[in-house]
Amino acid sequence: MSIRESYLESGPGSKLASWIFSTDHKRIGLLYLAVIMSLFFVGVTLGFLMRLELITRGPTIMEAQTYNSLFTLHGVIMLFIFIIPVTTSVFGNFMLPIMIGARDVAFPRLNLLSWWIFVAGTILAITTLILGPADTGWTFYAPYSLISGQYVALAVFAVFVLGLSSILTGINMVTTVHRLRAPGMTWHRLPLFVWAIYATAWILVIATPILGVNLLMIIAERFFGIGVFDPAKGGDPILYQHLFWIYSHPAVYVMILPSLGVIAEIIPVFSRKTVFGYKAIAYSSIGIAALGSLVWGHHMFVSGYSYTAGVIFSLFTFLVAIPSAVKVYNFVGTMYKGSIVVDTPFYFVLAFIYMFAVGGLTGVILGALSINIHLHDTYFVVAHFHYIKFGAAALGFFAALHYWFPKVFGRMYNRRFANWSLLIFFIGFNLLFLPMFVLGYEGMPRRYFDYLPQYANLQYLSIFGSWVLVIGIAMMFGNLIKGLFRGKPAPQNPWGAATLEWQVPSPPPKENFREIPEVKHNPYHFENVRRELD
Repeated sequence: MSIRESYLESGPGSKLASWIFSTDHKRIGLLYLAVIMSLFFVGVTLGFLMRLELITRGPTIMEAQTYNSLFTLHGVIMLFIFIIPVTTSVFGNFMLPIMIGARDVAFPRLNLLSWWIFVAGTILAITTLILGPADTGWTFYAPYSLISGQYVALAVFAVFVLGLSSILTGINMVTTVHRLRAPGMTWHRLPLFVWAIYATAWILVIATPILGVNLLMIIAERFFGIGVFDPAKGGDPILYQHLFWIYSHPAVYVMILPSLGVIAEIIPVFSRKTVFGYKAIAYSSIGIAALGSLVWGHHMFVSGYSYTAGVIFSLFTFLVAIPSAVKVYNFVGTMYKGSIVVDTPFYFVLAFIYMFAVGGLTGVILGALSINIHLHDTYFVVAHFHYIKFGAAALGFFAALHYWFPKVFGRMYNRRFANWSLLIFFIGFNLLFLPMFVLGYEGMPRRYFDYLPQYANLQYLSIFGSWVLVIGIAMMFGNLIKGLFRGKPAPQNPWGAATLEWQVPSPPPKENFREIPEVKHNPYHFENVRRELD
């Protein structure tokens, strides 16, 4: 077998088997992409239907129970199947080994097993759509999750299985970074995307088991009535919230850190400038991971714990904003006085910075005790949540998709059409979620099937935004799919990047490198690097 044979070329035997039983990290990355994007479109459809239901007051296309069920499944799909794993499992799998000069991840068979487990969890989640989705919300709060007649245990077990896949992926990524770096690839020569995946992997390994134990106790309560969370049996439902958010707030950074890593890769390439504050960006990823594990209580300001605890959690909420602000400051500093080449991935970067800034600043607002009491569980929280999770985290993934698409598939997409699709996405997203800040300030509760007349006009504007957003998403992925089949062959290094993945052919060969490279420079050393695309 030639080392230059593309990983996309199948060997003898069944083509399907050569993919679903492959231990090649690149193929596994694409397997994740196929499953995750299929469920992403399901999740978007559910969200669109929920918005459409609110086009009139009272029942429109569904009843309240159906709305609650779709709301729950929408959350499970978009968080546990899309946002949490997408950048780490797709581009972490595909790019990280190449970026550190390795031929594969540390445990290739474990990598394949984690994908199979992920598929099993996804099938379980979709099964609830057929049998009857849980109606508890994606948080599965006790005590309602203990008494609901829907298929709560199945939905909870699906999330448990998905969490197991995340733990295995995290172990693989940490070990790969520690053990398989190329000669000369010191910690301070790691690409910033690798730093982001490394910090994310530690969160997955440390925090996810807490969620797993919590979910198993929900199942045990429903089947055996052990009474850990049920107040009727002496249990404490607030304990469930503590355990859930001890995992789920670090999971917020599992969602956003990889996207921050993607942005840190793209900005220096299109600014033609060594990244400003490399160490600050690298260590801020670790700082976010550490401080993010200490702020779970800000989700529970109105749950009844002590004022002292509220002050402490509020303080840590403000502190965790510091490393996030450091990243944005360094991103802008890298662009300052750079020889900026404006192209499609760079437009995604600019949109990301806006979305992340809005989401981050409104998060600080929610971190203030007195303001949170007024805004808790209102549409303000929905808007903040989506600006961080969808506006920033998902947009970071879309940026990665447009940046690495030529490398992954060896073809180019229509860049002008991609720019227009991003503009429509950006307009639709802000039309959809900006009004929710006002709705929340005025008192509109989240998760409600209906609303009072004074909220109608802003609801209509938000619903119109959802239509524009869906058009933008359809244009974006239609363009990428067309590029996949009809796009022009991509050059090896279309953007003029200096990191190792751009020094191998497009698409990469099966074993990445003929010889393991020796690294002699920082990852953003642009001398003698030429941009190959007009």
